[in-house]
Amino acid sequence: MAVGRNTTPLIALDAVVLDTETTGLDPRKARIVEIAAVRLVGGRLDSSSPFRRLVQPGEPIPAAATRIHSIDEATVAGAATFAGVWPQFSAYLGTEILIGHTIGFDLALLTRECERIGKVWQAPPTLDTRLLAQVVKPKLADYSLENLSAWLGVEITNRHSALGDATAAAQLFCALVPRLRERGIRTLAEAIRASHALTHELDRQHRAGWHGAAAMERGPTPKQGGERVDVYPYRQRVGDIMTTAPGRSVAAGTLIGTAIERMAREQMSSLFVFPGAGSGPARPERVGIVTERDVLRALNAHGAAALTLPVEQAMSQPLSVVPARALAYLAIGRMNRLRIRHLGVTDDLGNVVGALSARDLLRLRAEAAVELGDEIDQAEDVHGLARAWAKLAHVSADLVQEGLPAREVAAVISQELGELTRRAAVLAEGFMKSSGHGDPPSPYAFVVLGSGGRGESLLAMDQDNALVFDDKAPDGADRWFDALAVHIANILHDVGVPYCKGGVMAKNPQWRGSLGTWRERIGDWIQRSTPQDLLSVDIFFDLRGVHGDLELADTLWREAFDAAHGNAGFSKLLIEAAGAAEAGRNWFGGFRTVNGRIDLKKAGLFSLVSAARALAICHHVTEHSTPARLAGIKRLMPGAQSDLDALIDAHVVFLDLILKQQIDDMERGLPPTNAVEVKVLSRRDRERLRAALQSVDNLDELGRDLLFRT
Repeated sequence: MAVGRNTTPLIALDAVVLDTETTGLDPRKARIVEIAAVRLVGGRLDSSSPFRRLVQPGEPIPAAATRIHSIDEATVAGAATFAGVWPQFSAYLGTEILIGHTIGFDLALLTRECERIGKVWQAPPTLDTRLLAQVVKPKLADYSLENLSAWLGVEITNRHSALGDATAAAQLFCALVPRLRERGIRTLAEAIRASHALTHELDRQHRAGWHGAAAMERGPTPKQGGERVDVYPYRQRVGDIMTTAPGRSVAAGTLIGTAIERMAREQMSSLFVFPGAGSGPARPERVGIVTERDVLRALNAHGAAALTLPVEQAMSQPLSVVPARALAYLAIGRMNRLRIRHLGVTDDLGNVVGALSARDLLRLRAEAAVELGDEIDQAEDVHGLARAWAKLAHVSADLVQEGLPAREVAAVISQELGELTRRAAVLAEGFMKSSGHGDPPSPYAFVVLGSGGRGESLLAMDQDNALVFDDKAPDGADRWFDALAVHIANILHDVGVPYCKGGVMAKNPQWRGSLGTWRERIGDWIQRSTPQDLLSVDIFFDLRGVHGDLELADTLWREAFDAAHGNAGFSKLLIEAAGAAEAGRNWFGGFRTVNGRIDLKKAGLFSLVSAARALAICHHVTEHSTPARLAGIKRLMPGAQSDLDALIDAHVVFLDLILKQQIDDMERGLPPTNAVEVKVLSRRDRERLRAALQSVDNLDELGRDLLFRT
């Protein structure tokens, strides 16, 4: 189940791009006369450290070859042989992915040259820009470097020099990435799989003596010494280990001497400095922090007089924070990045409610805990975001391998999706400002919907988001928010979270508006009379703010629940709009499959989630996650306990089996889906799946019954 570089997005790929010049075109006879390479770092060409060496081939260079690359025997007279050049190139390549144009020719040459000097070379995973271009544009007349460069707008300099052609191939690859993405090919493994599907072209290359692209990696190098991932930081919420703010705070104006006395008396290493009386709520920008080190610096600067100064003269501001609902690994990563030992903790509205210290987190520290860490938050562009996002599948696989339940892994994935969306919004705001559109015209909140809002995202995700802005926004504000939402959607799509096929994105007008506009929409939804009018509406009730004025988001979500409270007819229409589950079992009790797989979202998960949401809306269970909603209904209706417990168990089974399949598929270069391969399931998992499917067989009847209970 281990996931290596195979799942790395092409937009964030580290690779070496190679080209050679030779004595001829037959790889079984030709010798290398020049070898060159450039690096791709995070999916972008790094021309700062190219590799270029002339090679003494040990035989005459034909005039026909010299006419092409201008390298003759005099040119290579003082050059090293391949035996002298190979250690240098091998060190330059390291273990990176290898890319080239018609790379199979170069692979054959390198393999044969290594054999001549008694070396055995195992090629790393490779990509051929010629094959990738055929995937993108199958009917192009000519796939030469010149023709592809003209098509993609790449300028070639020093054609038929190894360095010039390697640079051109690197630029071609970068230009092909967005076109591959539009064809659903986003990762290294997916690109390799798509290339291997070009059997006619690969057969032609094989007959010419070229070597085929190397197979995908089978996971990362095993950890040394039996090292295990500490899963605790991935399951512990910050809010569960923090200290409440009033217990670790003083009011502005408190003397440093008084603060020292309290810190010593209560054995605290820091105090928050709140405006006013020292009790929240307060925004992070209005809160400071004074630590033991701050006090020592003040004493060093002012001597004993420092004790009579107000704490504001020693404190740091603004306060660095982490949300209470965040998992602890995020706090660990943030402290490591900022090199600080204290964080504030904020509630869902962004107010400071608690404190977290390195001491609190000491027992949670683990190397794996910062693999995701805070990298998304510090990404400065799309490539940086993609590079951080690429780690998600790897970490998810590690957590599953260590036995973390899929529901808790889904919470990690959802948290990272929220962080990714928030950072995309920050980058989009920066672009709006730098392009002359200025700052936001009013307060606003960007929110995630659906599984991301519920904390139940797995690896086959797309965008579900919306935007709400203040009612006092000036005329024309929606045009600014429209442009912002388009930028956010494009960033997420480029990084690896595709556009929503159903259009549930803030860039579309129906998923964007002022608070008043949203109130009208909600009222209109509740008054609708047909399920068709309510398609996609239900996921709005999973809303969770991730950026901006989070109070706006929370107000809208709670008002929506209040408006729909007790309206069983509306909730019934939501269930009908979602549609019935597809049959997961046949008449004989076996699994109903397509190509050996059963789509567990269609066969049960989707209808289960929809029913739990509709029941929560009707009975005013203001929870986000499906298990919490079902547990809330269970408290209201203890007579349905056994049925609801069975649904909670089914939810666990569906998430577990889907996530494991997604991890395996991504490693093999298949896009993650919700379809699970039945034949690979263990006997225990088959029995679990049968029980889960059986529990949703009567979901429609159960849902309608519970809607009208009081």
